[in-house]
Amino acid sequence: MMTQREIFLKHIAQTSDAPIGLEIVKAKGIYQYDTKGKPYIDLISGFGVANIGHSHPKIIEAVQKQAEAYMHLIVYGEFIETPQVAYAKLLTDNLPPALNCVYFTNSGAEATEGAMKLSKRVTGRSKIFCFNKSYHGSTQGALSLMGDEYWRNAFRPLLPEVYHFDHGSSEILAAIDNATACVILETVQAESGVIQPEKEWLYAIRTKCKEHGALMILDEIQSGFGRTGTLWAFQQFGIVPDILLLGKALGGGMPLGAFVADKNLMGSLTNNPVLGHITTFGGHPVSCAAGKAALEVLLDSNYITEVKEKEQILLQHIRHSSIVNIKSCGLWASLEFDSFNTNKKVIDRCIAKGLITDWFLFAPQCLRIAPPLIITKEELIKACELINKAIDEAL
Repeated sequence: MMTQREIFLKHIAQTSDAPIGLEIVKAKGIYQYDTKGKPYIDLISGFGVANIGHSHPKIIEAVQKQAEAYMHLIVYGEFIETPQVAYAKLLTDNLPPALNCVYFTNSGAEATEGAMKLSKRVTGRSKIFCFNKSYHGSTQGALSLMGDEYWRNAFRPLLPEVYHFDHGSSEILAAIDNATACVILETVQAESGVIQPEKEWLYAIRTKCKEHGALMILDEIQSGFGRTGTLWAFQQFGIVPDILLLGKALGGGMPLGAFVADKNLMGSLTNNPVLGHITTFGGHPVSCAAGKAALEVLLDSNYITEVKEKEQILLQHIRHSSIVNIKSCGLWASLEFDSFNTNKKVIDRCIAKGLITDWFLFAPQCLRIAPPLIITKEELIKACELINKAIDEAL
């Protein structure tokens, strides 16, 4: 008889030739548990999804209640579905006035696709500017924006008139013109190892976009929902985008993405052609119910206000001579080593010691830290100590 791992390798399409391969049977709070009952601290929140931890009782209650009422009814946008309406209202109540209309999707990548279409439809233009070492998803359109040729090259041809610039460079400011549909960037670059832009540079892009009628799209699929110390990362930079991309933590553990804009902009998708953007399962009622419950927990707690203090705890307790550099933005950090080989050894030892972590797509020499915001100070110190021990054992 085949083992579960053998079935996994044979029948589940693989994304790499070396999957982590843990078999998890339960997850609660900051922990995941394998078949032998061994606990693992989830130091990456299921890649940014489990912002308030796993299996939160209020999310479970919301999911069960909505599943009992109804799940799928009809293609998105035709019926008035209470979970969608209620969640859109809660989101927009906690966003600037110009971000007042939500288009729910299945994922962050689909939110990227919708935002690209919206920018072309609104402006009547086709030039899209994006950045090296950026990540917005892996679909064909989002892949065209991918900030690294290694990841793009095998799937060419991709979208035309997509132009990449170095993050933080002045060249982008000179390039934005009356033929530009949009500039899309992460408020904080995620897969390059948690890179914050200069406030003045981000403001200058915002200003140039306004001058030329181009739309500014900010991707907060990883940086949103309190990860950086404010509900939205852009609040720390004194700007408001024309379109905001959300995903990961948006669904509270269920699959959900969204792009958010002004109603006047979003209305352009309703005509010439009608159904300018359409999805069957986007904004699934159960996902919206889960996401709303998760955001309510976040808003009713002190988790966001504690982020900066926890960031300092993390920086104070991770100490090792082999760490080349540490970058952080709230409860989100990258530990840089001298090579991917070194980093991989450390990651493997972390997992063996009950600590789930990984590397960054564009910074494979860096170890990822982004625990659920609910992690206590004591648990965070414990995680830091495990990392220090893992480094010792790996090297």
